[in-house]
Formats: sequence, structure tokens, C-alpha cells
Amino acid sequence: MSSNHSRPAIAATGLRKSYGDHVVLDGIDLTVARGTVFSLLGANGAGKTTTVKILSTLINADAGAAQVAGYDLAAEADGVRASIGVTGQFSAVDNLLTAEENLLLMADLHHLDRTARRQRTAELLEQFDLVDAAKKPVSTFSGGMRRRLDLALTLVGSPRVIFLDEPTTGLDPRSRRAMWEIVRKLVAGGVTIFLTTQYLEEADELADRIAVLDHGRIVAEGTAEELKRQIPGGHVQLRFDDEADLAEAQRALSEASRKDDALVLRVPSDGSLHSLKALIDRLDALPVKVGELSVHTPDLDDVFLALTGNPTDEKVTSR
Repeated sequence: MSSNHSRPAIAATGLRKSYGDHVVLDGIDLTVARGTVFSLLGANGAGKTTTVKILSTLINADAGAAQVAGYDLAAEADGVRASIGVTGQFSAVDNLLTAEENLLLMADLHHLDRTARRQRTAELLEQFDLVDAAKKPVSTFSGGMRRRLDLALTLVGSPRVIFLDEPTTGLDPRSRRAMWEIVRKLVAGGVTIFLTTQYLEEADELADRIAVLDHGRIVAEGTAEELKRQIPGGHVQLRFDDEADLAEAQRALSEASRKDDALVLRVPSDGSLHSLKALIDRLDALPVKVGELSVHTPDLDDVFLALTGNPTDEKVTSR
């Protein structure tokens, strides 16, 4: 039998959830490796939060099975709860308490003794750069400080799997990037992050793997680069220093098209190493000199549009 450490952090098959006639999840399968960031990308209403609620035992699925942190979601729900942390879209901190008081209260709920409570609180205040604000009421905090405290509260119980449900919603770019750095450090320490987001850049920056959820179904899954290569529109741009070299290359590369710039060709490509090598081999066989070669692939906006058929400015946010 495989050890608990060799199992995926999350494994789900056939998860379904409906509310009346409205199908929210239509039989999704997920596998999340330990110590990675897995991002579930989708629009509002796609089923992201419902997925998090099911996997964190907050609601039951209508059908399907899942294991989280090695525990069966249905039969060992207490084990799941003891192994995970959840940070939702909206801050769950108590505005009337200080940052320190919030953390001490959470430590008490985790049944830590007095010494452990103080030690864990001090560690988290330091880790999340909240030492100077420890004695201040949360009502005076900025959005970024509140989100850092929210995540610190999630970590009081030292969870190995953390669900972050749109954790940077409403944050300014600087605060969002600060949260990204915190996530990276957590993963470097062995924590598994299940991230739902509407921010395409966030998924691109953080996720080891991305699943695109549309109308309750997973319509694609892979690394960001793998997803981008699935979408038409990728190309290699060739710039020449000499008009004669460009003309020779254009004759030999029948699929290439001339760009507005006088000495630039665009050659369709999926961005893979294989296709790039094949193009270079073809160029090497020509009596031409390429001044510059650059590879361009579609971004996640293009991926989302192609996979869901919805304009990204209406469905998700890329900034």
C-alpha cells in the first residue's frame, strides 16, 4: 500500500451538486499533487466556491467521492477538517479585536495550551509582518493587512492543505503581489494550495496546474503553458536585417505572413520545443540570416475566451 505522503493532496472523482434544477457541478474530477498550487479558474457562477465548500466539508456533494489530505471526505470528515485551512473571499477577522487577540482566540479554538498559544501567535505576527500592528484593532487595518491576518488565522492549526477562495479580491496590485509571495513561501514549506481566482494573471503567476471550470464542468486542465499552446494564435516572429533575406525566407516558409514592419515575418507555431526546432532546422537550410527570433503564445485571456466562448472582460479579470 502506498504511503500517505505519496498520495495526492486532493483527489476527487465525479463531484456533482445541484440546487433544484440548477446544476452547479456536473461531475468534475480533480487531482492535486502535494506541495503545489492548483488553481481553479472560472467566472462568477462557474462553480468554484461550491467546489471549495464541498472539499472543505462545508457542504455535501450530491454524488462523487473525494479524498483530502489522505482522508475520505464522507467517512473521515473530522480528519479532513483537522488537516485543512480555508480562507474565503471575504475577511473573517473580528474588527473589534486586535490582530493579536484574533490570533489568540483562534489558537484557543484549536485547543493550544497557554504557552503554545503565545508562541504560535508571535510566530504568525512575525511571518505576516503584523508585529507593529499587533495591538491595533482590525477596524484600522488596510485591505492588504486584513487579508494577511485572515491567512494567518488559517495557519494557526498548521494545515497541510489550504483552500484560498479568491483571496486577493479587492486588493490593490501591491497588496496582491505581497499575498502571492506569501503563497509561494507556504508552498516552499510543503503546504498544498487550492486556489480559486478570477484573476488570470494570478493563476499564471502562482499555479503549477490550472483547471478551467465552465458551467460546472472542467473544460481543460494543464500547466499555464500547456493551456496556452492548445489555443490557435501562437507564432514565431522573425526579424531580418536584409530585405533579400526576408524575401527568401517568405518564399520558403509558405505558411508565413508578413507583418506591417518591413522586415518581419510571422510563422504560425504552437510554441512547443518540437515545432521551434523544426522551424530552426528549416531556416538553417536556407541561405538567409535571421536577425532576431521571438516566440509568442496566447495568454490566459485567450485561453479562457477559446474554452468558454465568453469575453474575458465580462467573465474574469486579467488585472
